[in-house]
Amino acid sequence: MFDLRYHVASLAAVFFALVIGILVGVALASHGLRNTERDRLERDLRIAESRGDDAQARLDALKDSGALDSTFVDKTYKLVMADRLKGRKVAVLFVGSIDTSIRREITGALSDAGAGDPLRMPALTVPIKTDDVTRNLSKRSPFFVAYAGEDKLEKLGHALGQEFVAGAETPLWNALENLLVEQRGGPLKRPADAVVVVRTVPAQTGPTAVFLKGLYSGMRDLGVPAVGVELTLGDGSATEAFKKARLSTVDDIDTPAGELALVLLLSGDPSVTAHCDQHLCNFGTKTPTADDGPLPSVVPAPTATGG
Repeated sequence: MFDLRYHVASLAAVFFALVIGILVGVALASHGLRNTERDRLERDLRIAESRGDDAQARLDALKDSGALDSTFVDKTYKLVMADRLKGRKVAVLFVGSIDTSIRREITGALSDAGAGDPLRMPALTVPIKTDDVTRNLSKRSPFFVAYAGEDKLEKLGHALGQEFVAGAETPLWNALENLLVEQRGGPLKRPADAVVVVRTVPAQTGPTAVFLKGLYSGMRDLGVPAVGVELTLGDGSATEAFKKARLSTVDDIDTPAGELALVLLLSGDPSVTAHCDQHLCNFGTKTPTADDGPLPSVVPAPTATGG
């Protein structure tokens, strides 16, 4: 709202400045005008100058108001975010190469909410090399063979999604890391309290799409908060894929509202998801994917009480 008002006031000030310039120019070239015409021109000039001064005053007031609004938002953001994720370990998975801007937004939000750095943050290589994955699994023990083959890709993805969240024993991740992981990002041993998924590649088709469907559902099925995120300028296809996999979504992670929505979802607070369809929320600015609006109802963060 401030941006629109500011630009309108700026345009008005420029417009009146132009009018004044035109009138002054006419006045300079109007030596042959009669007194009545000159008086009218001088009156118009005074009116234009007055309106220009008013427009500039409104512009200055909006600048001051905008500075106050920005300060208010910054302080409120910090107050609402404080300790929302204190003590919680959040894992982040990039499907495709790590986007530094998205990583910065996510890590900043986690830090602001008291979670610290992500527990782990690897990047998957997509599309997956189906033949290489099958060949690798087929030459191992019966446990691995059960996940080998194109017809087992969804099952494989599901198991890998659960290993990514649960940590501890991760035999499939260990066996396939060199084939599936483009960039490593932290140990897999510790369990995650919540998970964030980012897709930085175009929508996938064929075997990779099947694999990713299983991966997303595997992370979701362990019962921890699982949220897919996207930038405001994204085309919405990643959000659509996350929704189909029944993950909660935030489609404007590069805004303060998006960061707050992400943190509230990762907190697992049932009051955040109470009004969402089956407790799966889709926050943001895009339509029709942001079914639940830009933000959930913000409730006070729990505080410790003395006994």
